[in-house]
Amino acid sequence: MIDFPTATKVHRRLPKEAFYKRLPLTKVLKDKFVSDVDRIVVENSLTKENLNLNEDSDIKEILLLSIILKKQEFDGKVIEAIARQNPHKLVFLLSHEDRRQLALYHGKLYRTQWMDETEVDLKPQGFSLGEIWDAFTEQIALYEERAEKTDALSVDERLKLQEEIVKLEKLIQKTEAAAWKEQQPKKQFELYSRLREYKKRLDGLKNGII
Repeated sequence: MIDFPTATKVHRRLPKEAFYKRLPLTKVLKDKFVSDVDRIVVENSLTKENLNLNEDSDIKEILLLSIILKKQEFDGKVIEAIARQNPHKLVFLLSHEDRRQLALYHGKLYRTQWMDETEVDLKPQGFSLGEIWDAFTEQIALYEERAEKTDALSVDERLKLQEEIVKLEKLIQKTEAAAWKEQQPKKQFELYSRLREYKKRLDGLKNGII
């Protein structure tokens, strides 16, 4: 459930054509914008004033944009382009029929899995917009966190850890497949030795050891 304070509510529809024409998009992305996006609505504007926050932050406003899609399988580069070219911090609520997905851009585009509307949950937590943005990043980018014992790590460190885990898991799968196919005992032994090192490293990462 997304339950932001009433004072933050905007619910203003943005003309799609005027919106994408201001963005420096390639023709391919413009075409996908037209074909994938039905409409865009600014649902909420979070500021220090309307949230009654006491602490200042470099972030001055966070917007929640509701984007209704024409199809569930869309090009994420469209959403990324919107986020990269906007001076505000943006959180996206993507909708297609009865399915929902949360997304934000933090160095790269992060998206949760698609879910039912009743499963969507996003809470503004913190005493400044910077802390609230970190909380949103945690709730979306680390929606299914693979590592444990990460309490002492910052959000950015946890994201880096997550990326390393994903890369290592893919490398392990690739190495396992290669070891299974290898016919020469010496090369197969080398692959299995490498695999043990990868798995040992993976165990460390999953326990929060960067």
